[in-house]
Amino acid sequence: MAEKTFAYYLSGFKRYLQVEKNASDLTLHAYENDILDFYEFLHSEGLVSPVEAGTQTARVFFSRLYEKNYKRATAARKISALRTFYKFLKREGYMEINPFLSASMPKKETKLPRFLYEEELIHLFESFDITKDLDQRDLAVFELLYATGMRVSECCRVKTEDIDKDLGTLLVKGKGRKERYVPVGSFAIEAIEYYISHARKKLLQKNKDGRPNALFLNNRGGPLTERGVYYMVNKRVKTVSQTLHISPHDLRHTFATHLLNNGADLRSVQDLLGHEHLSTTQLYTHVTKDRLKTVYEYAHPRAEKKGG
Repeated sequence: MAEKTFAYYLSGFKRYLQVEKNASDLTLHAYENDILDFYEFLHSEGLVSPVEAGTQTARVFFSRLYEKNYKRATAARKISALRTFYKFLKREGYMEINPFLSASMPKKETKLPRFLYEEELIHLFESFDITKDLDQRDLAVFELLYATGMRVSECCRVKTEDIDKDLGTLLVKGKGRKERYVPVGSFAIEAIEYYISHARKKLLQKNKDGRPNALFLNNRGGPLTERGVYYMVNKRVKTVSQTLHISPHDLRHTFATHLLNNGADLRSVQDLLGHEHLSTTQLYTHVTKDRLKTVYEYAHPRAEKKGG
């Protein structure tokens, strides 16, 4: 039997991720990049096939990640990708062992999410000039990101028919082709309706390739991209503050933090964010600890002596 190529193994693995794991295009791309990095490492070690790797190979690769000063999260992701890749190879009978099975995962650095205070948000919202077409669109994007806590990628996938203005709900197409319905507040609905009735109609006229059903359009009438949203948010923040630094994802953090600060339960916030694991949502509880301490000290009879 002819020896199988690396491309053969990688193609089978990607098919496995698509069919059995229902992986998104983004996940497939990330796994492929990590495995290609490992393949280059194998060549540097004089190995020509992934099935030649053993536990010692995995240890050497692990040490190389640290030598190159990869962040812990990046190193953990690469190891996780390779562990899954070799689990597939073992299942298919190409390997007797999974060399990455015993590789210890580096502990992730815990970074508290950045968020905006309500006063900062109001300052941002008030900076839009709705007599301008792109400001109408940008305000609608800001309002929707804050109203739903959706990811930027999810926001760019929203179609006009995904919004039910009467019910105040939105169909969100999330990671791994998972879908969820989320409520949308009146401020966001109003901003979106105004944008659809005015600026979006004008932007559509600039598109020469058809009439896209994406809700948010760029200044040429095509679908707004993630890169476009990041550029827009960065530009908007610079116009209102020289010290404020946020990304579109920080609006997602702000959404979750404000909900928890105002009494929402963790499970509900998990569902709204589309998190698979509650532990991911629990990160936001660290942000609210200071407020909880203040509430406790104010409300509990024996928490702190009151002056008088």
